[in-house]
Amino acid sequence: MAERPPVSDWSTDFDHTDPRWVTDPYPIWDDLRQRCPIAHTDRFNGVYFPTRYEDVKAITYDTEHFSSRRVVVREVPVVMPTPPITSDPPKHAPERRILLAAFAPNAIAPLEARTREICAELVDRISEQDGCDAAADYARHIPVRVIAHMLGVAEEDGDTFRGWIQDSLEEGISDYEKAQRGFQGMNGYFREQVAKRREQRGDDLVSMLLDAEIDGQPLDEDHLVNTLRLLLIAGIDTTWSAIGASLWHLATHPEDRDRLVAEPELMPMAVEELLRAYAPVTMARLVVEDTEVGGCPFKAGQMVMLPFPSANRDPEVFPDADKVILDRAENRHMAFGVGIHRCLGSNLARMELRVALEEWLRRIPRFTLADPDAVTWSHGTVRGPRRVPVTFGH
Repeated sequence: MAERPPVSDWSTDFDHTDPRWVTDPYPIWDDLRQRCPIAHTDRFNGVYFPTRYEDVKAITYDTEHFSSRRVVVREVPVVMPTPPITSDPPKHAPERRILLAAFAPNAIAPLEARTREICAELVDRISEQDGCDAAADYARHIPVRVIAHMLGVAEEDGDTFRGWIQDSLEEGISDYEKAQRGFQGMNGYFREQVAKRREQRGDDLVSMLLDAEIDGQPLDEDHLVNTLRLLLIAGIDTTWSAIGASLWHLATHPEDRDRLVAEPELMPMAVEELLRAYAPVTMARLVVEDTEVGGCPFKAGQMVMLPFPSANRDPEVFPDADKVILDRAENRHMAFGVGIHRCLGSNLARMELRVALEEWLRRIPRFTLADPDAVTWSHGTVRGPRRVPVTFGH
Protein backbone atom coordinates (compact mmCIF):
# COMPACT_ATOMS: atom_id res chain seq x y z
CA MET A 1 0.00 0.00 0.00
CA ALA A 2 1.41 3.39 -1.03
CA GLU A 3 1.85 6.01 1.67
CA ARG A 4 -0.69 8.81 1.49
CA PRO A 5 0.54 12.37 1.04
CA PRO A 6 0.43 14.54 4.16
CA VAL A 7 -2.76 16.47 4.89
CA SER A 8 -2.65 19.98 3.44
CA ASP A 9 -5.77 21.35 5.15
CA TRP A 10 -8.04 19.45 7.54
CA SER A 11 -11.12 21.22 6.18
CA THR A 12 -10.60 20.19 2.54
CA ASP A 13 -8.17 17.28 2.70
CA PHE A 14 -8.71 15.44 6.00
CA ASP A 15 -7.49 11.89 6.59
CA HIS A 16 -8.93 10.11 9.62
CA THR A 17 -6.02 7.63 9.57
CA ASP A 18 -3.38 10.39 9.84
CA PRO A 19 -1.26 9.82 13.00
CA ARG A 20 -2.03 13.33 14.28
CA TRP A 21 -5.78 12.68 13.99
CA VAL A 22 -5.48 9.22 15.57
CA THR A 23 -3.38 10.40 18.52
CA ASP A 24 -5.38 13.50 19.45
CA PRO A 25 -8.30 14.44 17.19
CA TYR A 26 -10.01 16.88 19.57
CA PRO A 27 -8.03 20.05 18.68
CA ILE A 28 -8.55 19.29 14.99
CA TRP A 29 -12.31 18.90 15.49
CA ASP A 30 -12.48 22.05 17.63
CA ASP A 31 -10.76 24.03 14.89
CA LEU A 32 -13.05 22.63 12.19
CA ARG A 33 -16.16 23.31 14.26
CA GLN A 34 -15.23 27.00 14.34
CA ARG A 35 -14.02 27.59 10.78
CA CYS A 36 -15.50 24.75 8.67
CA PRO A 37 -18.17 22.80 10.56
CA ILE A 38 -18.63 20.29 7.73
CA ALA A 39 -15.27 19.29 6.27
CA HIS A 40 -14.71 17.33 3.07
CA THR A 41 -11.91 15.28 1.56
CA ASP A 42 -11.37 13.72 -1.84
CA ARG A 43 -9.52 10.89 -0.15
CA PHE A 44 -11.36 7.59 0.30
CA ASN A 45 -13.38 8.42 -2.85
CA GLY A 46 -14.93 11.51 -1.26
CA VAL A 47 -16.07 11.89 2.35
CA TYR A 48 -17.86 14.58 4.39
CA PHE A 49 -17.13 15.15 8.08
CA PRO A 50 -19.73 17.09 10.13
CA THR A 51 -18.40 18.23 13.51
CA ARG A 52 -21.49 19.77 15.17
CA TYR A 53 -24.01 17.90 17.32
CA GLU A 54 -27.09 19.08 15.43
CA ASP A 55 -25.66 18.25 12.00
CA VAL A 56 -24.62 14.74 13.06
CA LYS A 57 -28.06 14.23 14.57
CA ALA A 58 -29.85 15.47 11.43
CA ILE A 59 -27.91 13.13 9.16
CA THR A 60 -28.44 10.17 11.46
CA TYR A 61 -32.21 10.63 11.42
CA ASP A 62 -32.39 11.21 7.64
CA THR A 63 -32.72 7.73 6.16
CA GLU A 64 -34.08 9.09 2.87
CA HIS A 65 -30.87 10.81 1.74
CA PHE A 66 -28.33 8.81 3.76
CA SER A 67 -28.15 5.02 3.53
CA SER A 68 -26.61 2.54 5.97
CA ARG A 69 -25.62 0.13 3.19
CA ARG A 70 -22.03 1.22 3.83
CA VAL A 71 -21.15 2.19 7.39
CA VAL A 72 -17.33 2.20 7.24
CA VAL A 73 -15.14 4.58 5.22
CA ARG A 74 -12.49 2.55 3.42
CA GLU A 75 -9.87 3.03 0.72
CA VAL A 76 -11.60 0.32 -1.35
CA PRO A 77 -15.35 0.04 -0.65
CA VAL A 78 -16.39 -3.29 0.88
CA VAL A 79 -20.11 -4.07 0.74
CA MET A 80 -20.70 -6.62 3.48
CA PRO A 81 -24.33 -6.92 4.61
CA THR A 82 -24.42 -6.90 8.41
CA PRO A 83 -28.07 -6.73 9.49
CA PRO A 84 -29.50 -4.74 11.09
CA ILE A 85 -26.71 -2.11 11.16
CA THR A 86 -26.36 -2.01 7.35
CA SER A 87 -30.11 -2.19 6.67
CA ASP A 88 -32.40 0.69 5.71
CA PRO A 89 -36.15 0.96 6.27
CA PRO A 90 -38.36 -0.98 5.90
CA LYS A 91 -36.07 -4.04 6.31
CA HIS A 92 -34.30 -2.61 9.34
CA ALA A 93 -37.12 -2.68 11.92
CA PRO A 94 -37.92 -6.43 11.89
CA GLU A 95 -34.21 -7.32 11.71
CA ARG A 96 -33.56 -5.23 14.82
CA ARG A 97 -36.70 -6.40 16.62
CA ILE A 98 -35.53 -10.02 16.82
CA LEU A 99 -32.49 -8.89 18.85
CA LEU A 100 -34.16 -6.52 21.30
CA ALA A 101 -35.07 -9.03 24.01
CA ALA A 102 -31.50 -10.37 24.28
CA PHE A 103 -30.12 -6.89 25.06
CA ALA A 104 -32.95 -5.53 27.23
CA PRO A 105 -32.07 -4.50 30.82
CA ASN A 106 -33.66 -7.62 32.33
CA ALA A 107 -31.55 -9.81 30.03
CA ILE A 108 -28.31 -7.96 30.79
CA ALA A 109 -28.71 -7.82 34.60
CA PRO A 110 -27.96 -11.54 35.13
CA LEU A 111 -24.69 -11.12 33.20
CA GLU A 112 -23.28 -8.70 35.77
CA ALA A 113 -22.14 -11.48 38.11
CA ARG A 114 -20.16 -13.21 35.35
CA THR A 115 -18.70 -9.88 34.22
CA ARG A 116 -17.60 -9.11 37.77
CA GLU A 117 -15.97 -12.55 38.04
CA ILE A 118 -14.02 -11.91 34.82
CA CYS A 119 -12.87 -8.48 36.01
CA ALA A 120 -11.92 -9.73 39.49
CA GLU A 121 -9.93 -12.61 37.98
CA LEU A 122 -8.00 -10.21 35.74
CA VAL A 123 -7.35 -7.75 38.59
CA ASP A 124 -6.16 -10.61 40.83
CA ARG A 125 -3.58 -11.47 38.21
CA ILE A 126 -2.16 -7.96 37.85
CA SER A 127 -2.70 -6.25 41.22
CA GLU A 128 0.33 -7.90 42.86
CA GLN A 129 2.63 -6.36 40.27
CA ASP A 130 4.13 -2.86 40.25
CA GLY A 131 2.10 -1.95 37.16
CA CYS A 132 0.60 -3.28 33.95
CA ASP A 133 -0.80 -2.30 30.58
CA ALA A 134 -4.37 -1.30 31.47
CA ALA A 135 -5.51 -1.78 27.86
CA ALA A 136 -3.69 -4.98 26.88
CA ASP A 137 -3.77 -6.73 30.27
CA TYR A 138 -7.27 -5.70 31.38
CA ALA A 139 -9.62 -3.75 29.12
CA ARG A 140 -9.32 -5.87 25.99
CA HIS A 141 -10.13 -9.13 27.79
CA ILE A 142 -13.42 -8.16 29.42
CA PRO A 143 -15.87 -7.60 26.55
CA VAL A 144 -14.52 -10.47 24.46
CA ARG A 145 -15.13 -12.93 27.28
CA VAL A 146 -18.58 -11.52 28.02
CA ILE A 147 -19.77 -11.65 24.40
CA ALA A 148 -18.24 -15.13 24.00
CA HIS A 149 -20.30 -16.21 27.03
CA MET A 150 -23.44 -14.74 25.44
CA LEU A 151 -22.73 -16.40 22.07
CA GLY A 152 -21.97 -19.73 23.70
CA VAL A 153 -18.47 -19.91 22.18
CA ALA A 154 -15.05 -20.45 23.75
CA GLU A 155 -13.76 -17.48 25.74
CA GLU A 156 -10.27 -18.75 24.92
CA ASP A 157 -10.81 -17.75 21.27
CA GLY A 158 -10.42 -14.08 22.25
CA ASP A 159 -7.11 -13.53 20.48
CA THR A 160 -8.58 -14.93 17.27
CA PHE A 161 -11.63 -12.66 17.55
CA ARG A 162 -9.48 -9.59 18.15
CA GLY A 163 -7.30 -10.47 15.17
CA TRP A 164 -10.33 -10.64 12.88
CA ILE A 165 -11.58 -7.30 14.18
CA GLN A 166 -8.20 -5.65 13.68
CA ASP A 167 -8.07 -7.00 10.12
CA SER A 168 -11.59 -5.89 9.22
CA LEU A 169 -11.93 -2.56 11.05
CA GLU A 170 -8.39 -1.19 11.47
CA GLU A 171 -5.91 -2.56 8.94
CA GLY A 172 -8.78 -3.25 6.56
CA ILE A 173 -9.52 0.47 6.22
CA SER A 174 -6.68 0.67 3.72
CA ASP A 175 -5.99 -2.99 2.92
CA TYR A 176 -8.78 -4.78 1.03
CA GLU A 177 -7.21 -8.22 1.43
CA LYS A 178 -6.94 -7.87 5.21
CA ALA A 179 -10.55 -6.72 5.42
CA GLN A 180 -11.66 -9.77 3.46
CA ARG A 181 -9.51 -12.04 5.60
CA GLY A 182 -11.17 -10.74 8.76
CA PHE A 183 -14.68 -11.08 7.38
CA GLN A 184 -14.05 -14.55 5.97
CA GLY A 185 -12.55 -15.73 9.24
CA MET A 186 -15.63 -14.63 11.18
CA ASN A 187 -18.03 -16.02 8.57
CA GLY A 188 -16.38 -19.45 8.59
CA TYR A 189 -16.35 -19.53 12.38
CA PHE A 190 -20.03 -18.71 12.70
CA ARG A 191 -21.09 -21.13 9.98
CA GLU A 192 -19.54 -23.85 12.13
CA GLN A 193 -21.34 -22.55 15.23
CA VAL A 194 -24.68 -22.44 13.40
CA ALA A 195 -24.20 -26.04 12.22
CA LYS A 196 -23.47 -27.16 15.80
CA ARG A 197 -26.61 -25.42 17.15
CA ARG A 198 -28.77 -26.96 14.45
CA GLU A 199 -27.78 -30.29 15.96
CA GLN A 200 -28.19 -29.15 19.56
CA ARG A 201 -29.58 -25.85 20.79
CA GLY A 202 -28.11 -24.03 23.76
CA ASP A 203 -28.95 -21.04 25.94
CA ASP A 204 -27.10 -18.56 23.76
CA LEU A 205 -27.48 -15.95 21.03
CA VAL A 206 -26.70 -18.38 18.21
CA SER A 207 -29.58 -20.63 19.27
CA MET A 208 -31.87 -17.65 19.79
CA LEU A 209 -31.29 -16.47 16.22
CA LEU A 210 -31.86 -19.99 14.86
CA ASP A 211 -35.30 -19.90 16.44
CA ALA A 212 -36.06 -16.32 15.34
CA GLU A 213 -38.48 -15.51 12.52
CA ILE A 214 -39.20 -12.53 10.32
CA ASP A 215 -42.64 -12.48 8.72
CA GLY A 216 -43.15 -16.07 9.81
CA GLN A 217 -39.96 -17.30 8.15
CA PRO A 218 -36.70 -18.42 9.81
CA LEU A 219 -33.54 -16.49 9.01
CA ASP A 220 -31.48 -17.85 6.14
CA GLU A 221 -27.91 -18.86 6.93
CA ASP A 222 -26.32 -15.74 5.43
CA HIS A 223 -28.52 -13.52 7.60
CA LEU A 224 -27.65 -15.59 10.67
CA VAL A 225 -23.91 -15.46 10.05
CA ASN A 226 -23.87 -11.78 9.14
CA THR A 227 -25.78 -10.80 12.28
CA LEU A 228 -23.56 -12.95 14.49
CA ARG A 229 -20.52 -11.26 12.97
CA LEU A 230 -22.02 -7.89 13.91
CA LEU A 231 -22.63 -9.01 17.50
CA LEU A 232 -19.04 -10.18 17.83
CA ILE A 233 -17.53 -6.97 16.43
CA ALA A 234 -19.89 -4.61 18.25
CA GLY A 235 -19.60 -6.60 21.47
CA ILE A 236 -15.82 -6.39 21.63
CA ASP A 237 -14.14 -3.43 19.98
CA THR A 238 -16.32 -0.59 21.22
CA THR A 239 -16.47 -1.58 24.90
CA TRP A 240 -12.80 -2.53 25.03
CA SER A 241 -12.04 0.95 23.75
CA ALA A 242 -14.37 2.67 26.23
CA ILE A 243 -12.89 0.81 29.20
CA GLY A 244 -9.35 1.54 28.06
CA ALA A 245 -10.03 5.23 27.44
CA SER A 246 -11.67 5.58 30.86
CA LEU A 247 -8.66 4.03 32.60
CA TRP A 248 -6.33 6.25 30.55
CA HIS A 249 -8.31 9.28 31.74
CA LEU A 250 -8.17 8.23 35.39
CA ALA A 251 -4.45 7.50 35.07
CA THR A 252 -3.85 11.03 33.78
CA HIS A 253 -6.36 12.84 36.03
CA PRO A 254 -5.68 11.79 39.64
CA GLU A 255 -8.31 14.19 40.98
CA ASP A 256 -11.05 12.28 39.10
CA ARG A 257 -9.54 8.94 40.09
CA ASP A 258 -9.47 9.89 43.77
CA ARG A 259 -12.98 11.31 43.64
CA LEU A 260 -14.42 8.09 42.21
CA VAL A 261 -12.66 6.07 44.89
CA ALA A 262 -13.99 8.37 47.63
CA GLU A 263 -17.49 8.72 46.13
CA PRO A 264 -18.36 5.38 44.48
CA GLU A 265 -22.01 6.45 44.27
CA LEU A 266 -20.92 8.77 41.43
CA MET A 267 -20.06 5.83 39.20
CA PRO A 268 -23.28 5.77 37.09
CA MET A 269 -22.94 9.48 36.26
CA ALA A 270 -19.20 9.11 35.75
CA VAL A 271 -19.78 6.29 33.26
CA GLU A 272 -22.05 8.55 31.20
CA GLU A 273 -19.52 11.38 31.27
CA LEU A 274 -16.61 9.14 30.29
CA LEU A 275 -18.72 7.76 27.44
CA ARG A 276 -19.45 11.31 26.31
CA ALA A 277 -15.87 12.50 26.50
CA TYR A 278 -14.29 9.41 24.95
CA ALA A 279 -17.05 8.00 22.75
CA PRO A 280 -15.24 5.37 20.68
CA VAL A 281 -17.45 5.00 17.60
CA THR A 282 -17.60 6.97 14.34
CA MET A 283 -20.05 5.37 11.92
CA ALA A 284 -20.67 6.42 8.31
CA ARG A 285 -23.46 6.68 5.74
CA LEU A 286 -23.63 6.61 1.95
CA VAL A 287 -25.20 9.70 0.39
CA VAL A 288 -27.87 8.28 -1.94
CA GLU A 289 -29.54 11.51 -3.02
CA ASP A 290 -28.25 15.09 -3.26
CA THR A 291 -29.26 17.10 -0.22
CA GLU A 292 -28.15 19.89 2.12
CA VAL A 293 -27.39 19.83 5.84
CA GLY A 294 -26.22 22.78 7.91
CA GLY A 295 -25.91 24.90 4.77
CA CYS A 296 -23.55 22.38 3.13
CA PRO A 297 -24.46 20.46 -0.06
CA PHE A 298 -23.97 16.70 0.01
CA LYS A 299 -23.46 14.89 -3.31
CA ALA A 300 -24.88 11.43 -3.99
CA GLY A 301 -22.31 8.65 -4.21
CA GLN A 302 -20.00 10.08 -1.57
CA MET A 303 -19.69 8.99 2.05
CA VAL A 304 -20.33 10.97 5.22
CA MET A 305 -18.80 10.12 8.56
CA LEU A 306 -20.92 10.33 11.71
CA PRO A 307 -18.40 11.38 14.36
CA PHE A 308 -20.37 10.92 17.56
CA PRO A 309 -17.18 11.73 19.53
CA SER A 310 -17.04 15.18 17.89
CA ALA A 311 -20.76 15.79 18.47
CA ASN A 312 -20.15 14.99 22.14
CA ARG A 313 -17.54 17.76 22.34
CA ASP A 314 -19.79 20.47 20.84
CA PRO A 315 -19.75 23.44 23.28
CA GLU A 316 -23.14 24.58 21.96
CA VAL A 317 -24.65 21.50 23.63
CA PHE A 318 -22.21 20.68 26.45
CA PRO A 319 -20.79 23.48 28.62
CA ASP A 320 -17.06 22.95 29.18
CA ALA A 321 -17.29 20.28 26.51
CA ASP A 322 -13.58 19.43 26.60
CA LYS A 323 -13.59 18.97 30.35
CA VAL A 324 -14.59 15.72 32.06
CA ILE A 325 -17.12 16.57 34.79
CA LEU A 326 -17.89 13.33 36.59
CA ASP A 327 -21.23 14.56 37.96
CA ARG A 328 -22.36 16.40 34.80
CA ALA A 329 -26.10 16.87 35.41
CA GLU A 330 -27.39 17.13 31.84
CA ASN A 331 -25.72 14.72 29.47
CA ARG A 332 -27.50 14.02 26.18
CA HIS A 333 -24.43 12.39 24.68
CA MET A 334 -24.36 10.41 21.45
CA ALA A 335 -21.87 7.74 22.44
CA PHE A 336 -24.40 5.11 21.39
CA GLY A 337 -25.65 7.03 18.37
CA VAL A 338 -29.22 8.22 17.82
CA GLY A 339 -32.07 7.32 15.53
CA ILE A 340 -33.10 3.90 14.25
CA HIS A 341 -29.55 2.55 14.49
CA ARG A 342 -28.92 3.60 18.10
CA CYS A 343 -26.66 0.97 19.67
CA LEU A 344 -28.60 -2.14 20.55
CA GLY A 345 -26.01 -3.14 23.15
CA SER A 346 -25.95 0.07 25.18
CA ASN A 347 -27.23 -1.65 28.35
CA LEU A 348 -24.49 -4.27 28.06
CA ALA A 349 -21.75 -1.70 27.36
CA ARG A 350 -22.77 0.49 30.31
CA MET A 351 -22.77 -2.49 32.65
CA GLU A 352 -19.37 -3.73 31.47
CA LEU A 353 -17.78 -0.28 31.77
CA ARG A 354 -19.22 0.30 35.24
CA VAL A 355 -18.19 -3.11 36.57
CA ALA A 356 -14.74 -2.90 34.99
CA LEU A 357 -14.05 0.43 36.69
CA GLU A 358 -15.55 -0.65 40.02
CA GLU A 359 -13.44 -3.80 40.22
CA TRP A 360 -10.26 -2.03 39.13
CA LEU A 361 -10.66 0.86 41.61
CA ARG A 362 -11.59 -1.51 44.43
CA ARG A 363 -8.21 -3.25 44.15
CA ILE A 364 -6.06 -0.62 42.45
CA PRO A 365 -7.20 2.77 43.80
CA ARG A 366 -3.93 4.55 42.99
CA PHE A 367 -2.27 4.35 39.58
CA THR A 368 -0.68 6.75 37.11
CA LEU A 369 0.44 6.66 33.51
CA ALA A 370 3.95 5.23 33.36
CA ASP A 371 4.97 6.55 29.95
CA PRO A 372 2.69 8.94 28.01
CA ASP A 373 4.71 8.41 24.83
CA ALA A 374 4.03 4.68 24.93
CA VAL A 375 0.23 5.11 24.67
CA THR A 376 -1.12 4.07 21.27
CA TRP A 377 -4.61 4.51 19.82
CA SER A 378 -6.54 2.54 17.21
CA HIS A 379 -7.84 4.20 14.05
CA GLY A 380 -10.85 3.80 11.83
CA THR A 381 -14.44 3.24 12.92
CA VAL A 382 -13.50 2.69 16.57
CA ARG A 383 -10.93 4.78 18.45
CA GLY A 384 -9.55 3.55 21.72
CA PRO A 385 -6.18 3.07 23.44
CA ARG A 386 -4.34 -0.13 22.60
CA ARG A 387 -1.48 0.48 25.05
CA VAL A 388 -1.88 2.22 28.43
CA PRO A 389 1.15 1.42 30.63
CA VAL A 390 0.40 2.32 34.24
CA THR A 391 2.30 2.21 37.53
CA PHE A 392 0.49 1.26 40.74
CA GLY A 393 0.62 3.05 44.06
CA HIS A 394 1.02 6.66 42.89
